[in-house]
Amino acid sequence: MSSVDLAVSEKNNTVVNMFMPLVEWIQQHQTLIWESIMQLVVGILIIYVGVSLARLCTHLLNKTLIKKAIDQTIRDFICLIFRYTFTTISIIAGLAHIGVQTASLIAILGAASLAIGLALKGALSNFAAGILLIVLRPFKLGDFIEAAGTSGSVESIQIFNCILKAGDNRYIVVPNRSILKSNIVNVSRKPERRIDLVIRVGYKSDLKQVKALLESVVLANEKVLASPKLQIAVSELAASSVNLVVRPWVKSSDYWSVRFALTEAIKVALDDANINIPYAQLQVHCKT
Repeated sequence: MSSVDLAVSEKNNTVVNMFMPLVEWIQQHQTLIWESIMQLVVGILIIYVGVSLARLCTHLLNKTLIKKAIDQTIRDFICLIFRYTFTTISIIAGLAHIGVQTASLIAILGAASLAIGLALKGALSNFAAGILLIVLRPFKLGDFIEAAGTSGSVESIQIFNCILKAGDNRYIVVPNRSILKSNIVNVSRKPERRIDLVIRVGYKSDLKQVKALLESVVLANEKVLASPKLQIAVSELAASSVNLVVRPWVKSSDYWSVRFALTEAIKVALDDANINIPYAQLQVHCKT
């Protein structure tokens, strides 16, 4: 045998000797290794099946809530909590089967949650406010509201924020706690809404003629409701005008279109009837 062959043989023997203890240990603990592998595989399967079941059950729960005509806001919140809870239980069960000390893990998660809670105090208050908004339901998706110094249609009620869409299509994100601690005006809650117009005429105008003219103009609009009844009355004898209130009722969805149309129609009708619309004036008298 050549010197090269001897060197290769010695090298191979060295490698074999290095791995011999590992091979012997594997042979001695075959049963334990096999059981550990099976536990790992089963644990991963538990997690996988649990997450898949959470997704499937959430989908079925959502369909059931839709059939029960549950509001979408409450439906989304229930499905979200159910899915996260089911998924967390599945992960803990899988880790416990593998052999992880879940009691210690839960304690660590609890301590971490406390620390995160103290650091994110504002976020948690938004979360609590979101739950109250969902439970109390001062508004729902699609409602037009005024709250926290802004206004818009409600597009989404999330865990921490509410998403509003303004009339000019602006995207507005409002923290839940800001909405909850402010006055909430829900414009869309009722099917009907009253338009309040103030019409000013001169003191020399015939009030009976003015009121009859205003009534005819308002009732000519097809979107004005017959009930509740239209109200036209003198509200104030101001410094330079007689102020009349015109209060027709319309569907909430027609509010702005009818308001704009009536404002224009009343102005045109008053001009055609030669009824004076006074405005503030300043008279300066110069003495020589």
